[in-house]
Amino acid sequence: MNEVSIIKIEDKSGLKRFVNVTREIYKDDPNWIQPLMIERLDVLQAKSNPFFEHAEVVYWLAVREGKDVGRISAQIDELAQEKWGPGIGHFGFFEAVDADTAQALLATAESWLKERGMKRVSGPWSLSVNMEVGNLIDGFDTPPCVMMPHGRPAYDDWLQACGFAKLKDMFAYSIDLSLEMPDRAKRIIKMAEKNPRVTMRPLDMKRFDEEIELIMDIFNEAWEDNWGYVKFTDEEAKHAGKSLKPVVKAYRTYICEYDGEPVAFMLTIPDVNHKIRDIDGRLFPTGIFKLLWRMFNGREDRCRVPLMGVRKKFQRGPLGAAMSMWMINVSRQHVEKRGAYFGELGWILEDNNGMRSILEEIGCKIYKTYRVYEKEL
Repeated sequence: MNEVSIIKIEDKSGLKRFVNVTREIYKDDPNWIQPLMIERLDVLQAKSNPFFEHAEVVYWLAVREGKDVGRISAQIDELAQEKWGPGIGHFGFFEAVDADTAQALLATAESWLKERGMKRVSGPWSLSVNMEVGNLIDGFDTPPCVMMPHGRPAYDDWLQACGFAKLKDMFAYSIDLSLEMPDRAKRIIKMAEKNPRVTMRPLDMKRFDEEIELIMDIFNEAWEDNWGYVKFTDEEAKHAGKSLKPVVKAYRTYICEYDGEPVAFMLTIPDVNHKIRDIDGRLFPTGIFKLLWRMFNGREDRCRVPLMGVRKKFQRGPLGAAMSMWMINVSRQHVEKRGAYFGELGWILEDNNGMRSILEEIGCKIYKTYRVYEKEL
């Protein structure tokens, strides 16, 4: 087999090649959905993504006989170092056509991190815990939802062969929206509905920026003690709000208040991946019109819950669970009326037994598993 060359990405044209590597990787995978180039460039560039304000990032391509056959990133996040201790680096956006390419890419990322004093590396984080996380190890028979990674079955073996071991698994749950909420879940929801101190309201779109700030405040508190968590900075929260605004609707985004204090939220968005599947990553010249029609014709089909949180003082009590189920149920009713038939909730840490119990109580099932790996350098 001809030797693989690893080249560092230096410009925008290189980033476009970086994005387009997946065309070769997944050319025979019917479940792959090519992401929109405009969205990927927004994530990958320092001028648009505030993650770069506290992180150093580098990208590489693997090339063989003039063809791009793999890619990887390496990053050192100052906030992750502060939260989880110094000496940890990350890799992400890992894709490869074969084991030799995988080994060359991983070795390059490891060397770069080691030269900068890192003692261990974990991943894939693309680019952080607040973006796409993990390598798919189960659930290859269905396409990925928006903001979730895909993968190849061989990646797990290739990573282990290069010395990477499991660090943590995460689950994505699915829910069949045509099935009725279980009776026991209905009784739990009544606990929140009948509590005079609890109210639930939809997102106020007229105060969108303030509402996003509130949601991020609840999220940062709710997730603070979770494995891998790194706080959204103010700029990252604003960037996330700006990115999400076109797909956020009040009828599927809710905030619960206790004695007038916002204590829980749930954000549901359409599965944009399902709507861009035939666009092949290209908005122009015609993709933009297809996407706009599908997004704003008033009909729902597939949805995902990417963000949800309950303030700490309610997390281990029955009322916190009841509020969570209540928000899920109301959002579910509204999207189902508009034609939705499928929902994804996740990802959920394998040891987050409280959230897993809530989802399983309402009829959700694990349908995808993602893994984060770690290796000493």
